[in-house]
Formats: sequence, C-alpha cells, structure tokens
Amino acid sequence: MQALRIQPFSDDHLDDAAALLAERHRRHRGAEPLLPAIADLRAEIEGAWRAEAASGAAAFRGDQLVGYVVGAPREDPVWGENVWVELAGHAVSDPETVRDLYHLAAARWVEEGRTRHYALVPASDEALVDAWFRLSFGQQHAMGIREVPPDAAFPDGTREATEDDLEAMVELGPLLSRHQALAPVFGSHREPTEEEIRKDIAEDLAAPNVGNLLAELDGRVVGNFVVVSADVSSASRSPRRRPAAAERALR
Repeated sequence: MQALRIQPFSDDHLDDAAALLAERHRRHRGAEPLLPAIADLRAEIEGAWRAEAASGAAAFRGDQLVGYVVGAPREDPVWGENVWVELAGHAVSDPETVRDLYHLAAARWVEEGRTRHYALVPASDEALVDAWFRLSFGQQHAMGIREVPPDAAFPDGTREATEDDLEAMVELGPLLSRHQALAPVFGSHREPTEEEIRKDIAEDLAAPNVGNLLAELDGRVVGNFVVVSADVSSASRSPRRRPAAAERALR
C-alpha cells in the first residue's frame, strides 16, 4: 500500500472530496432514510470551505484523494475559541485516515488560538465514530430525525408559551449551560445574564416563525424548548437538512 500523504486542503480538492462525501452520505441515508438526497455535494463542501477562517487537510495515497477534513469557527460566543467540523466538512475512504487529517488541521487551529473543537459524525458509522473518539473527542449531543403525522397532538402537560410564562422561562434559562459547565463537558462559555435571557425569550415569543413550547408538571413549568423552521436555524446544516423540516432546541 502506498504511503499516506497529508497536505493543506485547497480548491483543487473539491471535486474529489465531493465523491468521498457522496459515498459516506449514501451509507448514512441507508441507515437513516429520512435524510435528504443531495444533488450537489460539492456545493456543500464548498460552503464549508468558503466559511470565514476555514482551513483543513487533505489525504492522498499516490494521486488519489482518500480523505479530507475542513473546519471553521462559529461566531457564537457560547462555544469559546472554537472550530466546527460540520457534516459536510469531512469524509474518508478509511476511518483511520481522519486521525492523520485531524493531526495536521488541528495544529493550525490551535496555533490560531482556537482550542475547542467540535465534529458532527454520523452515529451509524461506528468505525468513524471510534476514530474520532480515539482522538480524545467525546459525545456531547445526539441528533435525531422523525416524521410527525399531521394529526399529532401535544403530549400531556405540553402547551404553547405565552407572555405570562416569561419569568418562569427566564428561571429555566441558565440551567442547561450550568449543567454543561460540569464534568464531563467542562463548558467554559460565559453564562448569559438574566436580562439577556429575558430579552432572547421575549424576542422568540414575539416572532411569528418561532414556536415556544412548555412542559408543565403539577402546575409548574419544568421544561422549555423552541421549534423553528430548519431553513432559519443555524443549527441545521446540510447535508442533513430536509425541506419542510423543523428544528427543536432545549432552552
């Protein structure tokens, strides 16, 4: 077998990277048929590559591209000095290759002061998940997808929020970030102030394209989550976004 050669990712790698991503996405859709078919996966990779401050690595055996990793920071201050490798930001023919790719790409990210790294990986690809885990990554979130029948009703104890619920939602607002500041996540982001939380929730309540839902137990608000169109959600990135889909996020 020819030796693996790693170099910085460039525009010249986009076409071959798209072929690698197409094969991975084909397997991913085989495990989860609700995922969308994507006509132009090159455009998905290019979108990740053209993001501000994006960089990455490409792996070759001989003249053949056998893997790539591309990451870019998110501006949201909740993540600290970060780099995100989105679903379109990596694909390999052999899962072990991702370890060598990350070795080169992460060196630049750390030199730039971006020390918190996140990667989205298909859970159905056990060998690829294992390769990322052996780079000292761990699981922080899991994403799922399901169809909701048109006649589906809210579960018992769940209802839409109103302005009268504002203070109860403000009380719940910091709980998730406080939990993720503990072991094993050790999130280092700044906790928003009470006024910042109140402002965000008030804006969501007033927005026509945001569904703000509550869970109640014994007459007390114990949960709050928002539902928005996947078209306007920054959390929903291709190649997993479906048309006419919604995203739910805990608050």
